[in-house]
Amino acid sequence: MNHTVQTFFTPAGTDHPPNYEMLKEEHEVATLGAPHNPAPPTSTVIHIRSETSVPDHVVWSLFNTLFMNSCCLGFIAFAYSVKSRDRKMVGDLTGAQAYASTAKCLNIWALILGIVMTILLIIIPILILQAYQ
Repeated sequence: MNHTVQTFFTPAGTDHPPNYEMLKEEHEVATLGAPHNPAPPTSTVIHIRSETSVPDHVVWSLFNTLFMNSCCLGFIAFAYSVKSRDRKMVGDLTGAQAYASTAKCLNIWALILGIVMTILLIIIPILILQAYQ
């Protein structure tokens, strides 16, 4: 039979064998490794610039171009919306915001004028018909 004998070396200057806790600590140190740097770990923070959402109002401008194009404001708003989208694709957020702001203003005016003209086109013929009766 093959028997293996393990000999434990006792620390220098002591006459008694090592106890279980001391062996356990030595095993943990051997397994985990001794700490390499006693200083606290440093952290690195990476700031990722979030994509700023610049609305370009293309859909609204297209709606105004097709349905409420009074004084061609819808078409002009559509042109500014496309310019805003182009600036956003290039990465010029300031230019994109400026064009988008102009497109929004033109869309508001086109919508207001379109609604007013639609109401007038309904009310004026009714008033004329009532005047002749």
